Amino acid sequence: MRRVHIFIRGIVQGVFFCAHIQKRAVELDLTGFVQNIDDGSVEAIFEGDEEDIEEMLEFCNEGPRGAQVDDVELFEEEYEDEFENFEVRH
Repeated sequence: MRRVHIFIRGIVQGVFFCAHIQKRAVELDLTGFVQNIDDGSVEAIFEGDEEDIEEMLEFCNEGPRGAQVDDVELFEEEYEDEFENFEVRH
């Protein structure tokens, strides 16, 4: 199992990025959260199988239609199994 903490920068707010990430995370059976940050970026933590997280990271590097991803900063963290589901935080 793997845990990653990411920050996505670019045109990533106002394009339903968080909703798209949540939908994809649920499809991949990942747990964690996603939220908009005041600086205009999006923050997310994903926990789950290595292969599913890799697929999610590919999606985050592309983003949904209307988004422009300039950078994805990734931090590997120790797997904690702290989440029961995947949620959008406000």
